[in-house]
Parts: sequence; structure tokens; C-alpha cells
Amino acid sequence: MTVKQRTCEERTDEEMEARLRDLRLLWASYQRSEEYCEEVESYLFDYGLSFDYVEAGTFRDQQQGYYRYQISWGGPQDEFRFYPGGRYDAWRVEYWFLNWFDGASRELKGEDRALLLEIFDELRGLYGDENGFFSVSREGS
Repeated sequence: MTVKQRTCEERTDEEMEARLRDLRLLWASYQRSEEYCEEVESYLFDYGLSFDYVEAGTFRDQQQGYYRYQISWGGPQDEFRFYPGGRYDAWRVEYWFLNWFDGASRELKGEDRALLLEIFDELRGLYGDENGFFSVSREGS
């Protein structure tokens, strides 16, 4: 008997919530100047695999470049994407859950978005600003 694997769309909400839970705990530890987070068994900056910029046109039908905080790779993989807007507070943040020939995403809002933008600020401070997106105004954020 073959067990049908759930689609990315069916899994995305629970996968995203698990990642957000981990990141909330890691961020709280980091803000307390505690490098290691016992609950997640990781360090904030060791949690993800990479932080990079994906240029527009890298993937078929990809119109806009984005920053990617890749958490896992392969099948499945997941990542947070940061799409620049004209002002910092206009940036769109999405969570993507991807598996072989399948994928689904959710746009982050409210406190979840704010958390990821704070982490994004730390990551960009660590890895620099090769693409010039970090000089945007933070007015209204």
C-alpha cells in the first residue's frame, strides 16, 4: 500500500509555524545576549543554511529579485524571502515551502513580519549590502 504524501500547500502552514516558533526562541535568546538557545538546540546564525540575494530572472518567470534566508535545502526545503519595496516598511516578506516539483508560500504579516525584518537587519549587518537595497528609508516602519 502506497501512502500519499501531502502537498506543499497542505504542509506549508504547519511548517511555517514550526520555523517561526524556532526563530522567536532564537531571537529572544539572542536579544538576551545568550548565544545558544537550548529549546531549539542551535545558535541564531547557525540556524539557516544561507542568506543571499537572488537576482531577477534567476528562475523561470521570476520578475523581481529578493533576499533569501534559506533554512533547509533539498526535498523538502524552506526559506524566507524579502522583496524590496520603495521604503523599508513596504518590503514584502514571504515563507516558502518547496518539494520536488511542488511549492507553496505565505506572506507574513504583523508580528511575524516584524520579527523576520529584525532578523533580516541582523543578517544584512553580518553579510553586507552588495546590492544597495539597504539604504532605503525606514520612515513609517
